[in-house]
Amino acid sequence: MASNAHRQVITVADSVALAKAAADRVMAKIAINNSRVAICLTGGSSPTELYRLLATDPFRSRIPWDRVHWFIGDERFVRADDPLNNMGMARKIFLDQCAPAANIHPIPTDAADPREAARRYESELKSFYGANELVSSRPLFDVVLMGVGPDGHTASLFPDYPAIEEIERWVVGVPQAHVEPFVPRVTLTLPALASCREMLFEVAGAQKRAILTRVLDGENLPASRARSTGETIWLVDQAALPENFRGR
Repeated sequence: MASNAHRQVITVADSVALAKAAADRVMAKIAINNSRVAICLTGGSSPTELYRLLATDPFRSRIPWDRVHWFIGDERFVRADDPLNNMGMARKIFLDQCAPAANIHPIPTDAADPREAARRYESELKSFYGANELVSSRPLFDVVLMGVGPDGHTASLFPDYPAIEEIERWVVGVPQAHVEPFVPRVTLTLPALASCREMLFEVAGAQKRAILTRVLDGENLPASRARSTGETIWLVDQAALPENFRGR
């Protein structure tokens, strides 16, 4: 395990071990909170194995589903039943079969446009949190799941886009995506994502090695700037691990 002031990098053998390690960390954060739990999910391909694992009995039977609430860090502005919908993917894999409907909090893509969807979701988050301002001693989320794109974006915070500099809003609309699929997005901002006990990145596969090298080298990219007010953990499999991190 390597670390610096902002993150810990934990390496695992492969994508199967990565999903198991991520599931164990999510379960650990749920176990230490005896009250209402908030998990912020992520889209893309990175978390699919984790979601499948959470639906299996060894994990499913230990999750107090009645008090765990599920949010999403960003969403593609498509219909809820569109295959591109991030929360739709999570619902199909595990949420709809496990979680009470009232505990699932999707971004409302039935809004008129991404800006209106962002406004509505921010209002929902503030209502859930019980305040209009985030306080570092009282995180919004227990865990925020994250991934990293080939250009260094995370959630739908793209390099050089205005959304990356937003510090007042909790949620913003992104009219145009930087990578495929080229559809509008809605994303939580860095301050909202940071309000968590643990920010957990999952990075797997040799195709992620180049961008992970840039991120871990400290290049000014959204994924480099995303960090928790609590712990920031990067789970990385051996295929994605940069050469200069091998053997640490």
